[in-house]
Amino acid sequence: MSGHNKWSKIKHKKAGTDAAKSKIFSKMARLISTASRQVKGDTSSPILRAAIDKAREYNMPADNIERAVKKGSGSESEAMDAITYEAYGPGGSALIIEALTSNRNKAAQEVKFILSKHGFALAAQGSASWAFTKEAGEWKPNMTIPLSPDDEKILEALIEELEDNDEVQDVYTNAE
Repeated sequence: MSGHNKWSKIKHKKAGTDAAKSKIFSKMARLISTASRQVKGDTSSPILRAAIDKAREYNMPADNIERAVKKGSGSESEAMDAITYEAYGPGGSALIIEALTSNRNKAAQEVKFILSKHGFALAAQGSASWAFTKEAGEWKPNMTIPLSPDDEKILEALIEELEDNDEVQDVYTNAE
């Protein structure tokens, strides 16, 4: 009698994976459309090519990529701002949070809320970036800080919640 539930289990599992893909694809589409706007739709430019390659790493369909390029190069596209937030997490670990948004105030409030929910706050510009070097568009830590197992769990939960936010593109930390 247990066979009647098989489709239900598959349906729920597929819904979960589809939701995760959707979140990643929307972040990648936003990244591609911003890069497309910067280079006015030129797909041979390194900026747009890197964004498209990053989307392909996540197996984003070609028609979604093409749609994002057209959206960014069109005249009706909304202006997207790249914002970098800095914070300190558990155990004194530095955090760099990169966001891409059309509404700076909303993004700042969402990041502040997530940080405050875990007991942390935004830091001033430059207060955490000294611990990193920007190489090839990514932040590499100059030094790493060891964390206790409890602090590691707190940091993992914080980073996971930040990455679940639609506007947050990447989170970098100098924790080991």
